[in-house]
Amino acid sequence: MSTICYSTFPRTEPPPEFVAQLVQVFTSHEASISTLGREKGLTSDAVLSELRNDLEAIGFDVEQGKTAAGKIKRPVFFGENGVPALQYEVDAFHPSLRCGLEIEAGRAWLGNAIYRDLIQALVMVNLEYLILAVPNGYRRKSLGRTVVSKDYGNACAVADSLYGHSRFRMPYSLVVIGY
Repeated sequence: MSTICYSTFPRTEPPPEFVAQLVQVFTSHEASISTLGREKGLTSDAVLSELRNDLEAIGFDVEQGKTAAGKIKRPVFFGENGVPALQYEVDAFHPSLRCGLEIEAGRAWLGNAIYRDLIQALVMVNLEYLILAVPNGYRRKSLGRTVVSKDYGNACAVADSLYGHSRFRMPYSLVVIGY
């Protein structure tokens, strides 16, 4: 049985058709990326590197490195002559699906990266889906003992609050993948 799991939001809509194919990419690399039963998980860059070829094969543009040329940028505002005046970075983007992918590791929950990703996606132009991949369990040392942060469960709880509340409607659909 696989440890890769996912939840889609809002929960009142069925998962988009492409989700099964995307989750299969994670599942096919489960042995190398899974955080359950592992003393120390991979960095987010290492997870992205493991998935890169398969993500590209299904149509994603994937970050190629930390240089400006290797980054995937999504516009937020356009300035003079239609040049993006503000852009945010994503780990991967599928242009025809209008789908951004963020892979988080150690900073996912404890470093509040989940919140940053959710907020930045709110203002990205032409983003209809955000895929947020987080560890099922992130292990760290605290006062000499190992503590496990349940990042997937925490991310889903935040998403349930945002997508289930009646005060506002999120402008994009969300898929949280636990790896």
